[in-house]
Amino acid sequence: MSAYVIVNVRVLDPEVYKEYVKLSSATISAHGGRFLARGGNSEVLEGELPANRVVVLEFPSYERARQWWHSELYREPKALRQSASEASMILVDGVQ
Repeated sequence: MSAYVIVNVRVLDPEVYKEYVKLSSATISAHGGRFLARGGNSEVLEGELPANRVVVLEFPSYERARQWWHSELYREPKALRQSASEASMILVDGVQ
């Protein structure tokens, strides 16, 4: 069953974040993931979650998403992103 990583990012350093974007794509695809949404238009329809840069990733399974998050391959890009932004990120199972 697919799993999804949903991210709401407030970019603090756009130049450093651009480098993260370049580096992260290969780490995601290496774990079977793909982008469903990546920073397009967004708006708050209800509640108080800020509509920053929203990213949605799909992975083949919950475990593959966790492997990506904890992978050595993603270690450096993750640190780069964390230095250039503030993010809220969740992992959720899809439905069958």
